[in-house]
Amino acid sequence: MTHNPRQAATFMVLAMLIIGLIDNYIAVIARDISLWQFQFVRACVGLPMLIAVAWLGFGSLRPIRLWAVLLRNGLVAIGMLFYFGSLAFMPIAQALAGLFTAPIFVLLISVFAFGEKVGTLRVLAVLLGFAGIVVVLGPGNGTLTYVNFLPVFGGLFYAMGSVATQRICAGESTIAMLAGLFSLQGLFGLLALGVLAPWAPLAPVGAEGFLLRGFVWPTGLTWVLIFVQAIGSLIGVGFLIRAYQSGEPSFVAVFEYSVFIFGPLFAYLLFGQGVNAQQMIGIAMIAGAGSLIALRSDR
Repeated sequence: MTHNPRQAATFMVLAMLIIGLIDNYIAVIARDISLWQFQFVRACVGLPMLIAVAWLGFGSLRPIRLWAVLLRNGLVAIGMLFYFGSLAFMPIAQALAGLFTAPIFVLLISVFAFGEKVGTLRVLAVLLGFAGIVVVLGPGNGTLTYVNFLPVFGGLFYAMGSVATQRICAGESTIAMLAGLFSLQGLFGLLALGVLAPWAPLAPVGAEGFLLRGFVWPTGLTWVLIFVQAIGSLIGVGFLIRAYQSGEPSFVAVFEYSVFIFGPLFAYLLFGQGVNAQQMIGIAMIAGAGSLIALRSDR
């Protein structure tokens, strides 16, 4: 652990730049294959890279407590299923807003499950964050369906994974944690494909079939995008971990919200996808609530 605020901020901004770019392409992947096949193929691409990194001596694949790593990564993997699934149906800004409710849920879990005491400012931050969710998902964006809440459920499970990381996964190798996450994501994808094969539901054409489509042979472009997504995820998460190793967590967490700049920016540059005023206000409320929680939690 070093204390270099400038380096920590740089690593976090780089991480969010990469993630903000690569996650935009999931909507393109969704037009061709399913969420489940994406998860499985992505794991098949990412795991050999992690094994090679471990073989070169940059970390251990062996967890200290297997059950703890499996529990933590199971929660995070479920959260990512909700988040990745939502990207086929909504703008990335809206999906990110749902996922980044995680700090709010972390605080609530800490209070109700572990009896942590919080002050007035953090209570107000929670209320501000939930108001931001209502604004982002509000009537101005059309009729509410279960799809609108997918990224919020992603934020909830990601929050539970974050709490598990802090409480039961201290000292675990980064490589072991990443390998466990990719393995479970691949397993979930394979199991879902196995269920869909005999069921064979009629999946809509295009991105609307992302959740119901079974195994199909991807196009060349999809193969490339999955490979890029896997590589980018490993690099982005690596920068994220280095950021938290280089500075105080409460300081670094604020820079994590730079993804709200990069994600929508790349969506606009690549696909002409805009963000309306209502969504911008809701995103600002959620980001402000998360930042306030992070800064006050340190104190």
